Amino acid sequence: MSEIDLIDKVYRGFMKILVTVKRVVDYNVKVRVKADQSGVELANVKMSINPFCEIAVEEAIRLKEKGLATEVVVVSVGSKTCQETLRTALALGADRGIQVDTEDGLDSLAVAKLVAKVAKEEAADLIIMGKQAIDSDNNQTGQMVAALLDYPQATFASEIVIEDGAAQVTREIDGGLQVLSVALPAIVTTDLRLNEPRFASLPNIMKAKRKPIAVKTAEELGVNTQSNVETVSVASPSDRKAGIKVGSVAELVEKLKHEAKVVS
Repeated sequence: MSEIDLIDKVYRGFMKILVTVKRVVDYNVKVRVKADQSGVELANVKMSINPFCEIAVEEAIRLKEKGLATEVVVVSVGSKTCQETLRTALALGADRGIQVDTEDGLDSLAVAKLVAKVAKEEAADLIIMGKQAIDSDNNQTGQMVAALLDYPQATFASEIVIEDGAAQVTREIDGGLQVLSVALPAIVTTDLRLNEPRFASLPNIMKAKRKPIAVKTAEELGVNTQSNVETVSVASPSDRKAGIKVGSVAELVEKLKHEAKVVS
């Protein structure tokens, strides 16, 4: 597709947006490590959509409501349980879902390969992803998808404006704000301040049950999901020691020198 055709497509609101969503331990749950230190305990634990993914879904829906897109497709990689997460995204306003049926816990590169294949098959004009998942906190998949597809990328987005076949993305950096213009198709990863996700209404929750979810496999997509990453062990962080009060600056300096040994 030529640049002129893409601009015309976006201008007429024919853009397709692909959004990735991940099922994670709910952010309100206190995470516990398994006794054998092989991972995090997931049995009988409340699971929910990754908060950054929820922000990505909300942004895609808002772009559709502005008439800039005709379809929002959500995709999740994992076992059948991730269909619950897809239904949540559909209840928020997405049009249809895709489950890539694999074992849970794939590494970032394997997930990126699967997402890239789906994006190609769907001919998505814009791929919006959460900047990271709150379980692994890797912050890698979006960048890997961009590399695999050779698409421009804008990470940590706090504002997205679609205009003239490009996405104007405001992103937060250490020095303040940076505005990037990336030609579509492109990858955008979302930061916390991009928007505040809506609550799904009861009628939309009911409608989501009738929306289609297609199931694909890694074999159908032609992707090898063998991982090169091995988890050796998982451990809880050490408990923080209680603080102490000092009576003077001189006493503080003395303790920093001889007890904490952070001052020479």
